[in-house]
Amino acid sequence: MSPKRIYNFSAGPGVLPESVLVQAQEDMVNYKGIGLSVMEMSHRSKPFEAILSQAESALRRLMGIPDNYTVLFLQGGASLQFSMVPMNLYLENKPIDIVHTGVWSAKAIDELKKVAPYTVVASSEKEKFTHIPTVEASALNPDASYVHITSNNTIYGTQWSSQFLNTGEVPLVADMSSDILSRKIDISQFGLIYAGAQKNMGPAGVTVVIIRKDLLERTPSHLPTMLQYKVQAKNVSLYNTPPTYSIYILGLVLQWLEALGGIDAIEAHNELKAALLYEAIESSAFYYCPNVKACRSKMNVVFRIHGNQEDLETQFVSEASQQGLCELKGHRSVGGLRASLYNAQSIESVKALVAFMKEFERKH
Repeated sequence: MSPKRIYNFSAGPGVLPESVLVQAQEDMVNYKGIGLSVMEMSHRSKPFEAILSQAESALRRLMGIPDNYTVLFLQGGASLQFSMVPMNLYLENKPIDIVHTGVWSAKAIDELKKVAPYTVVASSEKEKFTHIPTVEASALNPDASYVHITSNNTIYGTQWSSQFLNTGEVPLVADMSSDILSRKIDISQFGLIYAGAQKNMGPAGVTVVIIRKDLLERTPSHLPTMLQYKVQAKNVSLYNTPPTYSIYILGLVLQWLEALGGIDAIEAHNELKAALLYEAIESSAFYYCPNVKACRSKMNVVFRIHGNQEDLETQFVSEASQQGLCELKGHRSVGGLRASLYNAQSIESVKALVAFMKEFERKH
């Protein structure tokens, strides 16, 4: 880590690879010698078309995206997708099934209320979202428009296993904003995946949508043009000016991932980081993790000091920050402590955090 850079454990926007930032710095004024910055570049120009094409190709290679899926680079964040997905995929008289696992699925439900009928088929709300609920096969509607899940829950620190959910012929839709590219998944399990980039893929401003091509035919023509997946696909994400610079940085992050060894390598990296931190929590009589062990997130590790001592947790955050271990405060809705271990988070940062935790425990 550069001596001037902190260890950033923010839940989002998250840490980016330092090598990517250095490359962006080199390209800032004069991209590849063409005499201007990517931020000034026409989205219809050959150089930007190459940036867009290379980003899509790298994403397809890394995730194993089949040819019968379209990749879109959109704006509006995952929050717009809470509305855009049902607007495009809802079929009349076929209510949407959704699994409720926290704040982000709650926001998706709030938007469904405005757009289409739905059924909450499973929820862990009564247990304060400390686990991923079991979804009984009998609870799923075989005639639903689609089934929606949130693959990783940043606020509560829970995550679906990579087996996800068997929905049969009903398309499975996943909000993967906080764990996309962190582990190997089978794209063919899903009808649609969406993810804001600002945790594992790049900076805020671009949202990736991966949609099975047959589902594009569901798009109603009466929707506002910008909200139609079919239009966005036909125009290769260039119906209007896309978030060009965010796509450029995303492309650099994908190149970084490929150079590391791809998804297999980053998954092993993420497993190691999470194991180090959870072991430090589990072996302590001072800290604890409130979540069911089998459901714990490898991206967002939520933990508390025994007795939920808020003053001491505030002190923990303050002292950690003074040592360059920043953004460790839990979400304002739940309190406590949280360390986000996205792809670009280093092993060294986790080791530094564990060392601080042990010293803080010793003193208190």
